[in-house]
Amino acid sequence: MSARLTERFPLQALSRLHPECEMLFQLEQEERSCLRFIEEQSNGSAEGCRPFWEAVVCWPPADVGETVHRPCPAFFSPFRNSTGSVSRNCTSAGWSRTSPPYHIACSVDDDAPETERSFFATVKLIYTIGYSVSLVLLAVAVSILLLFRRLRCARNFIHIQLFVTFILKAVAVFVKDAALFSSDDTNHCTLSTFACKASVVFCHYCVMANFFWLLVEALYLNSLLVSSFCHARRCVWGFSLLGWGVPVLFISVWIASRLYFEDTECWDINEDSPYWWIIKGPIVASIAVNFMLFMNIIRILVQKLNPRLIQFNNSSQYRRLAKSTLLLIPLFGTHYMLFNFLPDYINVNLRLCIELCIGSFQGLFVAILYCFLNQEVQKEIHVQWLRWQERSYGVVSPAAKGSQMDTPF
Repeated sequence: MSARLTERFPLQALSRLHPECEMLFQLEQEERSCLRFIEEQSNGSAEGCRPFWEAVVCWPPADVGETVHRPCPAFFSPFRNSTGSVSRNCTSAGWSRTSPPYHIACSVDDDAPETERSFFATVKLIYTIGYSVSLVLLAVAVSILLLFRRLRCARNFIHIQLFVTFILKAVAVFVKDAALFSSDDTNHCTLSTFACKASVVFCHYCVMANFFWLLVEALYLNSLLVSSFCHARRCVWGFSLLGWGVPVLFISVWIASRLYFEDTECWDINEDSPYWWIIKGPIVASIAVNFMLFMNIIRILVQKLNPRLIQFNNSSQYRRLAKSTLLLIPLFGTHYMLFNFLPDYINVNLRLCIELCIGSFQGLFVAILYCFLNQEVQKEIHVQWLRWQERSYGVVSPAAKGSQMDTPF
């Protein structure tokens, strides 16, 4: 493993390794040095205890009756800040057991890795269920909006694009998990295949596109309330360019930066990487703009819902728009405002729960509120059901004679 790591990462790139990978590399360097030392001592005296490498500590040769003390390995420093030491006695029968054991001398909790593994397994199970359920309902929602011709409008076109980004995001998470976590034996410090990097790039693009289409939704809602320019079809092309094209630009710059300046590991570890802000920066900016837009929406709706200013012909439209908008505010990244301006290492477990567990159900909630609870969708499905009954059984219902969308939004 030492040779593979050294060949894959040139010395000038080692300083840019993730801290855990750098720690493993240093451990392998110590192991290689110890094995060279043992080889040099192979022609020495056969008396006493021979030197050997014990996974994390190199034990030097010793005479019978001698006690050798070694400080706690630096490998344990990320787990506990300990300055303890371990020792072994050289006896006529060979080396004695380590005293005290590593987990006692170096204050390493034996149960910590198992507890951490259980936590991550639980998180993975929750977000797998969330993305799976969201994927199915989002696919149904997209099919409904595409199937019924009367539901085809600029507003639903934007909704469909948002649904597609949630679908792609779920697929990207599954693809990334398959590429990176298909085996417990996968070494992320040496894994650097094209398929692995492609899965990471695809995942980042889908996440970024999702945030930008959330921004498009906010822009569209603002334009509906502020002016009427959004009814022109040319705005749909502009929104499409913003939602799908802008992420391509930033992802391309990030790929070039990783290739030329930080081509290490599988590109999945971005902690302390300055190039990560090429992706994270626009996402954080979109979240901030989204939040301000929704605050502006609330301000406008409060003004328009003033009983003295509401006109009879548009009062129901504004009330319904206000209801749907206020319900959707928590779904448009407001919770991300809590973490995106903090360093990545702060509240890691809480961040994972919110971004992965809760975030995996975000598409499900959006599909329910935008499609399944939408009165126009329910009405159109009901009308189509009545028409099917008419064709099948000859039953004619007044509600099946026509259906029109009762709001331009």
